[in-house]
Amino acid sequence: MAIQRYRPYSLLDNLQREMSSLFQSPAVETNFSEEDWTPAVDIQENAESYIIHADLPGVKAADIEVTAENGLLTIKGVRDSKKVEEKDNYKRIERFSGSFMRRFTLPETADVDNINAASRDGVLELTIPKMPQLQPKRIEVNVQQ
Repeated sequence: MAIQRYRPYSLLDNLQREMSSLFQSPAVETNFSEEDWTPAVDIQENAESYIIHADLPGVKAADIEVTAENGLLTIKGVRDSKKVEEKDNYKRIERFSGSFMRRFTLPETADVDNINAASRDGVLELTIPKMPQLQPKRIEVNVQQ
């Protein structure tokens, strides 16, 4: 089975582009509004942990908030950008800005008290350790006479 990139809103994005082209000024072309930004993530699992990599280029670590409660992991923050004006001579604007949020349901095996978050080169890495699995207790059956 081939791995495919998950694009949940690709059909809506195409429709939005078509609709935007009808109403936009020809001077500046944008594909999305500010509130549409959703960071791309990769999620891995190994024997000891779950690892999430989120692409957050241009987002300062101080502007990222990660919380885990009620079985949900939430990544939210904001990426600032300067206000775009027609006099700035932009021909196309595709970089996203504004606030963002991603939520993930945590598996029951996740050790939420020991989640580690690190940001480097525009990529947020979350390491979610797994709790040790309890082995079932074997009970010996005694034969009675």
